Amino acid sequence: MSDTTPNVPDVPEPRSRAMIGLLAVVALEFLALVVVTVVLLIEVLVSPATSLASGIALVVLAAIAALWLGSMLVGLFRRRPWVRSGIIVWQVMQGALAIGAFQGVFRVPAVGWALLLPALIAITLVLSRSVTTALARRAD
Repeated sequence: MSDTTPNVPDVPEPRSRAMIGLLAVVALEFLALVVVTVVLLIEVLVSPATSLASGIALVVLAAIAALWLGSMLVGLFRRRPWVRSGIIVWQVMQGALAIGAFQGVFRVPAVGWALLLPALIAITLVLSRSVTTALARRAD
């Protein structure tokens, strides 16, 4: 039995402004996390640490987080439906870090705002109708 359906490649719809904005926010967060990972690595190598094991563990965790966020960015660029949950989880964790930066002995409100504002923007964009539609699972 032959298939009479023409083989027309699926042309993706153009990205909405919300999707482009979300891509930009996640890309900036990814780049910032890569920079933090490199700075932490240089700091472990150059300056003496109180606990070398803790310094190495922090670098490894930052690198794993950067790889995870990078995979979220690639998945978002390719419009994979599974990225929504990962992006929301990342933004919630970033919001928790922001809250920690607002309080405590070593509070730095500027860092808190720098973490909180992109997280709120990304959550708003990832839950917007156009991004939800673009990332919806396609019925085959």
